[in-house]
Amino acid sequence: MSGRLVHVGSAVVDYVYRIDALPAPGTEKTATSYARVAGGGFNMMVAASRTGMKVAFGGQLGTGPDGDFLRAAFQAEGIETLTPPSPLMDSGNCVAMISGDAERTFVSWPGAESRLTLDMMAPVQVVAGDWVFASGYTLSYPGSRDALADWIEALPDDVPFVFDPTPVIADIPRTILDRVLARTTWLSCNTNEAAEIAGAGDAQTVAIRLLAEHCPKAEGVVIRAGAHGCLVRMADGGTRAIAGFEVSAVDTNGAGDAHIGAFVSALSRGLPPCEAARYANAAAALSVTRHGGSSAPTDTEIQEFLSHRDQETTAHGREGATAI
Repeated sequence: MSGRLVHVGSAVVDYVYRIDALPAPGTEKTATSYARVAGGGFNMMVAASRTGMKVAFGGQLGTGPDGDFLRAAFQAEGIETLTPPSPLMDSGNCVAMISGDAERTFVSWPGAESRLTLDMMAPVQVVAGDWVFASGYTLSYPGSRDALADWIEALPDDVPFVFDPTPVIADIPRTILDRVLARTTWLSCNTNEAAEIAGAGDAQTVAIRLLAEHCPKAEGVVIRAGAHGCLVRMADGGTRAIAGFEVSAVDTNGAGDAHIGAFVSALSRGLPPCEAARYANAAAALSVTRHGGSSAPTDTEIQEFLSHRDQETTAHGREGATAI
């Protein structure tokens, strides 16, 4: 029986402005729309929760309006928070400016999620059947990386640990990254992040190096390849490219989060890794057809999508691609 997903990453508040183009230096633009939404690790947790996994957040939320906003968002999604509010500061935030050509410009401010100690994590207790997830963002913060790496290394051997290095991988000291990779059960990353860890090469070659040289305890790695789906490499030597699905994308923000959350949820229910990856591809495909980072679909929506696409594949003999 599957247990909880215990997420020990970072959650922040996103302030999202849509504009026709970025303002030139010293000038001002009026946004066409504005939204304040929960972001960061929240998106991955929502994806796991909506696909049937019980989720608990073991990171830090702050004391202040952004922390209060995030706690309300967690409650609305049925996600438990395991730690008390940080007495040090409010939660962090990110200003996102989305221009008419779909380019995204970000300015972030780290908050309580960037300050972590083992004492703060004491309430985060895991048991057999739980799955633990962390991302590179928390490991990129000087005030949290050491405590989180120590906590991850101390996890019981029978608790699977899933790691996503994220685009900030270059900001993680290699000694910290190596320690976390050494404890990783499943690594999910995009092609650029995989190359940052294991060097350049085709996806299969890089995946082989990831397992042989960097993730000795891993059961497998998933390399997400944008609109082409993903590649799954198992520790026993099996490799399979999992095709994505052709969709009309309107917003790719949060697609990777949707993929990882759905993948872990599917694994926790006992799906074989390649089936879980196809399920995750479908989750990502649906997410990019909706606006907002927390656009992950439910299990019912994914199953209906897969059933429809299976019928199309039978009729036409092919499968398309999706953004991940």
